[in-house]
Amino acid sequence: MEQELFSRVVQEAEVLAKRVMGQWDSSHDAFHAFRVRDLALSLASEEHVSIPALQIVELTTLLHDIDDHKYVPRGNEEHETAEQFLVRCNVPAPMIHSITSIIHKMGFKEEVSGLFNPDQHTVEFKIVQDADRLDAIGAIGIARCFTFGGSRNCTIYDPSVQPRVNLTKDEYVKQEGKNISLNHFYEKLLKLKDLMKTEAGRRRAEGRHKFMEEFLKEFHGEWEGKL
Repeated sequence: MEQELFSRVVQEAEVLAKRVMGQWDSSHDAFHAFRVRDLALSLASEEHVSIPALQIVELTTLLHDIDDHKYVPRGNEEHETAEQFLVRCNVPAPMIHSITSIIHKMGFKEEVSGLFNPDQHTVEFKIVQDADRLDAIGAIGIARCFTFGGSRNCTIYDPSVQPRVNLTKDEYVKQEGKNISLNHFYEKLLKLKDLMKTEAGRRRAEGRHKFMEEFLKEFHGEWEGKL
């Protein structure tokens, strides 16, 4: 895409993210999209990707949660989808296909399904997915986890409710039973380090993962009155 058009679309995508995601809780607000964008561009520089790939990465990260089913009711005709936005902005069709394909397939629930094959996906896909997952772990990941849980009236912790293991896609999406924020670490967040697809992502994930492990150790110690 020509640089002038690309710059204009990026600016409009930023405005869209602020307008739509600004209404959501701060675990999935526009700052999340902007952090993921910055992370992804940083990873991309380490992976030495091309300029066209960088354009796909930047637009995808800005739009990746615009249609999040947790916040946007299905069938909401007033909501402009990521694809509709890109068409309106005259983004070339092949780029639209690349961006929407990444958005539709990058979620954790897709990997839980057992149908995910990283070898079938582009470097842009891997960078965007790694960046999104990096923002879900570490200090910011901890803050986001409890912010989202609080917005849904989840219990912080209940020792009588054990984390669910070996979840299917449907089980992960439905979230049946009592929702415990701390269990989300064991059901998803602690698994993300080993699901990174790029070398740069794996390096970044190590420190964030260790930070979460230390947090959980401290949490359980305080909960049990040992610390």
